[in-house]
Amino acid sequence: MTESVRNVAVFSLGGTIAMTTDPTTGGVVPALSAHELLAAVPALATSGIGLKVRDFRRLPGASVTFEDLTALSAAIAAELETGEVDGVVITQGTDTIEETAFLLDLYHGHEQPVVVTGAMRNPTLPGADGPANLHAAVLAAADPVLRGAGCLVVLGDEIHSAWTVRKSHTTSPAAFASPACGPIARVAENRVRMVSGLPRRGPLVGAPDREARVGLYTVTLGDDGALLDLWDGNCDGLVVAAFGVGHVPERLVEGLTKLVVRVPVVLASRIGNGPVLSDTYGFPGSEKDLLGRGLIGAGDLGPYQARLLLQALLAQGADGATVRETFTTASAR
Repeated sequence: MTESVRNVAVFSLGGTIAMTTDPTTGGVVPALSAHELLAAVPALATSGIGLKVRDFRRLPGASVTFEDLTALSAAIAAELETGEVDGVVITQGTDTIEETAFLLDLYHGHEQPVVVTGAMRNPTLPGADGPANLHAAVLAAADPVLRGAGCLVVLGDEIHSAWTVRKSHTTSPAAFASPACGPIARVAENRVRMVSGLPRRGPLVGAPDREARVGLYTVTLGDDGALLDLWDGNCDGLVVAAFGVGHVPERLVEGLTKLVVRVPVVLASRIGNGPVLSDTYGFPGSEKDLLGRGLIGAGDLGPYQARLLLQALLAQGADGATVRETFTTASAR
């Protein structure tokens, strides 16, 4: 008996996985099309998976914008609503994979998985990892065991939730990890092998209908708050990447107290692994002090994710109460 063919839509955005050498500069630049990427993975021809291919953008990961991802989300939704594909794969630069995956998950309201992948070694280097990552991503997107998992990141044969994955090294092929919990699954012998249950989904946020500027302020040793003042009047919301479990120097407290009256201010940890606390430390500038002054705790969300969630909410016109409620719900995942 022949198995029924499963279908996957592949959208390419560029990135290291699609780069070749520019003869003018001698450096690599995005140049390969989605079809060329897939041609480098001959195993897909015998996988029993049908592919619908779209060359969506050719950008380095660092140049992907909110507008690009809004358009991509709409294109993915249109593809999934046809009922003709079982999953989606996106290839892009690893610089912004964790942010792309998280934002797309906020917009993704379908059961079919959306899998983001890329490469740490460009195709001109020995041991380029792009073909293997693309092969694993297509297998994951086609596997019914991942229905309902939302947006995922697949590199190095590991499958990570968009809510937990972090890029943890600048050059290593094993750069992507989920420090708090590990991958939800791995790809071996051409199939997905679950190592935990499907991740709980976060809040679903509609597509943006207005512009919203959200700042990210990273607290550092000896910070006197002068740069914090520059955000006042220049942002619709702010995420503070604080020390440890949510602490800032006492000199920042007055500025944050003034700012929180005007815009939502979210308190995250610059560590990127572990929660912001709520009721342990009590000194001026501690998490308890700041939350008592009206800042919103980010829970386990890292500062980059917290910024994306706040931006998505404000771009939908959410008020302060809705922002606070959403972050509280997201923290309870």
